[in-house]
Amino acid sequence: MSAATLPEGDWIRGISIKQPYAAAILAGAKTVENRTARWRTGWVLLHTSRTIDQPALRVPLISRTIRDRALVTGAVVGIARITDCHQDPAGAPPCTEWAQPNAWHLVLDDIQELPLPIPARGQLGPWRPSPDLLSQVFQQLPDFRP
Repeated sequence: MSAATLPEGDWIRGISIKQPYAAAILAGAKTVENRTARWRTGWVLLHTSRTIDQPALRVPLISRTIRDRALVTGAVVGIARITDCHQDPAGAPPCTEWAQPNAWHLVLDDIQELPLPIPARGQLGPWRPSPDLLSQVFQQLPDFRP
């Protein structure tokens, strides 16, 4: 698939996620990403930030989820669709074991891991990927249709 066959306009963003949380998402276990602000629904490139949350590696939920997975940093490693963004009601149990209290929970579906990570720079908050980066991503996902 070439960039020419992708939709026009502002249909996809990038989201930068620290490791090991990105690996847990790609493993299919972590289906929510916690953020301090509301995000819109739609497609996102999954980008790993340059840092690894070292203390998180000792959390049993995380360590058993990411066992034997590479912790790639500074690269686009997959794509996902945000299908909902919500906060849990006060006093309610968390929507998943990965949800943090008082955070916005980005519900991730249609998660697809890239066969090869693509080195790239991300940033805080939603960011707009370049046409060249999108072209590289979708060369690896020839059957992807937004």
